[in-house]
Amino acid sequence: MRVVLWCDMEGVAGISVWEQVNGGAPLYEEGRRLYTAEVNAAVRGCKRAGATEIVVVDGHGAGGPWNFKSLIPEQLESGAEYVLGYSWARYVAPLSAGCDAALFVGAHAMAGTPDGILSHTVSSQAWYNACINETPVGESGILAALCGDFGCPCVFVSGDAATCREVSALVGDRIVTAPVKTGLGRFAARHLPAVDACALIEGRVYAALIGKNWPAPLRFPPPVRFTVDLASPDRAAEFAGRPGVQILEARRVVSTAESFWQAWSQLWPDLSGHPLLTM
Repeated sequence: MRVVLWCDMEGVAGISVWEQVNGGAPLYEEGRRLYTAEVNAAVRGCKRAGATEIVVVDGHGAGGPWNFKSLIPEQLESGAEYVLGYSWARYVAPLSAGCDAALFVGAHAMAGTPDGILSHTVSSQAWYNACINETPVGESGILAALCGDFGCPCVFVSGDAATCREVSALVGDRIVTAPVKTGLGRFAARHLPAVDACALIEGRVYAALIGKNWPAPLRFPPPVRFTVDLASPDRAAEFAGRPGVQILEARRVVSTAESFWQAWSQLWPDLSGHPLLTM
């Protein structure tokens, strides 16, 4: 069994303010420790369930030299491989090689979710809303659709209660959830202690993989339209002239293609110095 873990920081228990997730901020090292512990717990659950290949992708954009490198290397669980420093939602080698299941660890809710801790979609400053066809999506929805184009189901999500609710509504209630905190607003929550959050994640990852009662891969019928409403018109300039992308209504950009992966590639190019993959 081959699995990929897409990981983020905002959904981790004990984290509720930007200072814990922004690289170089006073509380960032605390956030990194909490994040690494939950990812390790998920890896242990995968190993217990018999996964033979485990690829972990650090998907947290902490800024500067910490971008997509918030996991603490010397503390990482053995038995997995870790992708650090790669552009968000662009590393699809495990999917193109054939992946049995995808798991989301530390996920957060989409922009505008009142009880979503640090809720946002891709950029807390630039993106106001995102939809695939007519379906509103956050970052978990984008990842689920990306996985779906490669035939890979999303089987587990951990994060706050709002995120678990959001992802379940999108991919179906057969996804196994591990709510490690409940939002009391955008910057306050009722948290499990780290030790209990890690135990919950490890146990439910194991249950998700061993049971194999998985949702179907998330797919959208063509033509696929990925629409992003930006916070202000000036944000649209960076999308001008991209093939397949239109700028509408001053601050709305729409990428249209035959698959979500293609629409995403048009809108969100690979910034890691590697060639784009095509389906």
